[in-house]
Amino acid sequence: MAPTGPNLTRIVAQSCARTDFSTLEDEVVDRTRYLLLDFLGCAIRGTSSASTAPVHRLAERKCSADHQIPIIGTAIKSEPSFAALAVGTAAHSLELDDVVNSASLHPAVAVIPAAISTGYLCNSSGPELLTAIVVGYELMVKLGIALKPAAHYRRGFHPTGTCGAFGAAAASAKIMNLTAEEFIHALGIAGSQAAGSLEFLSDGSFTKRFHAGWAAHGGVLAAELAQEGFTGPSSIIEGKLGFLHGYSSESNPDDVLRGWADPWEVMKTSIKPHACCRYKQGPIDCLIAIMIGNELRPEDIARIDIAILDAGFGLVAEPIEKKRNPRSVVDAQFSMPFGAALAVLRNDASLDRYSLEEIESEDIRAFMEKVNCIRDPELDREFPVKWPARVAITTTDGKVFEHHLEYPKGDPQNPLSWDELIDKFNSLAGQVLPKSQCDKIVGLVRKVDQLNDISELVDALQAA
Repeated sequence: MAPTGPNLTRIVAQSCARTDFSTLEDEVVDRTRYLLLDFLGCAIRGTSSASTAPVHRLAERKCSADHQIPIIGTAIKSEPSFAALAVGTAAHSLELDDVVNSASLHPAVAVIPAAISTGYLCNSSGPELLTAIVVGYELMVKLGIALKPAAHYRRGFHPTGTCGAFGAAAASAKIMNLTAEEFIHALGIAGSQAAGSLEFLSDGSFTKRFHAGWAAHGGVLAAELAQEGFTGPSSIIEGKLGFLHGYSSESNPDDVLRGWADPWEVMKTSIKPHACCRYKQGPIDCLIAIMIGNELRPEDIARIDIAILDAGFGLVAEPIEKKRNPRSVVDAQFSMPFGAALAVLRNDASLDRYSLEEIESEDIRAFMEKVNCIRDPELDREFPVKWPARVAITTTDGKVFEHHLEYPKGDPQNPLSWDELIDKFNSLAGQVLPKSQCDKIVGLVRKVDQLNDISELVDALQAA
């Protein structure tokens, strides 16, 4: 699709509205099922996060007799937009949800809760759900690319929240079968709900998780309002006072349509094996490789130097005094020194390691003082086509061990297999649901494109 100018929002809406399941290649369908299962594991386990309970209490109070949407991983029901809010917030709480490197955002936690909530209400089929997810990912990611992630971060915005409102609106509008004009209005309405401040980094508060839920909520609400005749600006993406100009000083509207559906962005989405910010994950892989490959012991290490991509430096590496002194789980999820300490001392950076017990442990706190974060222009030149990492460990006897990685584990170029993904799903969902139920969910997701009504899947996601 060629770059365009003043009619960008209209072209995007028309493209999303026209996309049909029959045009999706088999590998796109399989990849979308794969991403759906990854999301569901995060959403189910995320119900046990401390930040999720308040949202569940609110959502339960918003339940109406006519519109009762199951909230994944619970026995609670709510109206569609609040069900999406609860599920998106829960799924994003673990820092294990999928990510697109080029846009530096997490599409599943905004797009899929919206698609499931509206799809359940509309008795949508599995193919309709998958198509809605595909177009929601596409728009959300393309907007993130067009904003230029580093510039968007410098404005203080979290792209999962800002771009997510549009992705969720697109998924909802698609699954609700809105007309092209209604689709445009849904995007326009979503643009006035695009939010997400990075100020959570100052004190480790829960709002980062809420950004995903709010985007999902806003997308559902936008589509519902558009269906009722409410209007939104038809130039919300490209307008002088619109999204791209307002949320970044370096945005390029042409990037929205450049490479649209060629290939679909679901094919370029990465899965997280570690429960933390993606900017930490390559370095963690490097550290584990050095420790195992050279049979090093933690007591052998005098210093660690970790090269961090410039786009993520402010998220995980500075101010270094704060990053070496996390006070909450959110702090730890965004602390490179903490992630490095886990990799070296525990050989593990999984979800259960991101706990107050580990944060307060004496050996972790002492080891974080050995971790230094540096910028590396050579790595930045490879980004975002690659998400490279480089780590150097200096031992107490003066030896230096280095490791360079082009693609972190979970990237499409270094993927988790279906079997590995199912293991990840079971490790998460199995903490909330019995094994028999987890097995049933996996089976339903593997054949979701054959379901006439997604309620069969959604009902299977509820806790007793």
